[in-house]
Amino acid sequence: MSTGAAGTSRPPDPARRVRVPPPLIRRRLPSGRGATEQPNATGDGDAALTPVFWVMVAATGVAAGLFGDLMMLILFSVQHLAFGYHAGSLEAAVSRASDVRRVVVLLVAGAFGGAAWYLLRRFTPGERTEIDDVVWGEGERLSFRRSLGTSVISEVVIGMGASIGRENAPKLMGGASASLLAGWAGLSPAQRRLLMACGGGAGLAAVYNVPLGGALFTAEIMMGTITLPVALPALACSGIATATAWLYLPRHATYPGVPSFRFTVPLLVWALLAGPLIGLIASGYIRLIGWVTHHAATGRAALFAPAAAFGILGLIGFAYPQLFGNGKDMAADAFLGTAGLAVLLPLSALKPLVTALCLGSGASGGLFTPTLSTGAVLGGAAGIAWSLAWPGSPAGAYAVVGAAAMLGAAMQAPLTGLALMLELTSGGFGLMIPMVAATVTATMVARQVDGYSIYTARLRTSEAGYGC
Repeated sequence: MSTGAAGTSRPPDPARRVRVPPPLIRRRLPSGRGATEQPNATGDGDAALTPVFWVMVAATGVAAGLFGDLMMLILFSVQHLAFGYHAGSLEAAVSRASDVRRVVVLLVAGAFGGAAWYLLRRFTPGERTEIDDVVWGEGERLSFRRSLGTSVISEVVIGMGASIGRENAPKLMGGASASLLAGWAGLSPAQRRLLMACGGGAGLAAVYNVPLGGALFTAEIMMGTITLPVALPALACSGIATATAWLYLPRHATYPGVPSFRFTVPLLVWALLAGPLIGLIASGYIRLIGWVTHHAATGRAALFAPAAAFGILGLIGFAYPQLFGNGKDMAADAFLGTAGLAVLLPLSALKPLVTALCLGSGASGGLFTPTLSTGAVLGGAAGIAWSLAWPGSPAGAYAVVGAAAMLGAAMQAPLTGLALMLELTSGGFGLMIPMVAATVTATMVARQVDGYSIYTARLRTSEAGYGC
């Protein structure tokens, strides 16, 4: 820092910054102002974007896409086998199944998951499978074999109805692939850390067909900075992974058929009022996730806890079969406006509770879709009630805004939340201003009230033999 005549400190002159690596054209513009006066263009930082690194980015993208396909193939195959259907939604298949079949399938899922995770943790002690913790720490290596085992088990139990997110497996495998490739290529620890972050975002992008959202997930959440040296490899990796995943997964939006909702004044006013409330709810949800993570079943108790937790979910599912699985179909109902207040309101309370119950049993899985679906049904329910006093927008529009606000607040990543909702629905562009209003206020409130996210809340005090 330099000091002026009055003794006050001022930042160094931006024109004196040096680009690293230097540009090919060294001569400045006639103004004399330097390109490095834009802070995100100064240099690559610790992770040099070398030709070898770019090759590994492309390879990581391909690996993330292929593993995304594999994880979804496992998930869909198990769903179809467990509930006896070949087309349509999981929600419809679960609704057609008998109560006995629902409970039996979940009990089998719990017995399988408990035994499989227990054995995996026992025979791979000390091996790292927490991509968030690794990337945010010193960038240590992820265990490929344990990551693969954790991911496969997770997709199997989700396919059988466990209320946890499906995205954690492809996210983890993208990061584990990056860790393995970084070792083969002899990349530096900083390059490996960035590559693992790119792989994690790419895994998310691949299974949800959200290349921009995956790149922002890498930059805003995993790396905590949106600069050129982060954004460029993040976009490349997520784009390659998404295109690769088209070998098996569809190219359309995850939630097709969502109408192109229009802006209305009642919706904007609702967004400004609902945003802070959603932020408070998100804070409570995050705290709940953190508490159950810290008190999750361990040791021999983890052998039997999943069966008990999944069995309770099966009993609740007598009345609300929408709770089975990660919540994708539940969110779709809210976006399309096919569910009423009497269904949406209890689902908004029950989905976080059964998800926490499953995670507290020691199950490994994600939180992305359960969080999104909670925001969607909460927004839809509140929107229906609001429309009784001030009509003007359909319930689906409120659901889209509520989902964006809940994602932004719960992830503490408003840009990522907004981009994901636009790509997931392809119908939210007309709602951008209400979405921004709700997401900004919800995230501000959640940040001020607590500050944790659904990812930092799950960080453990010690490795404890778990893969998340």
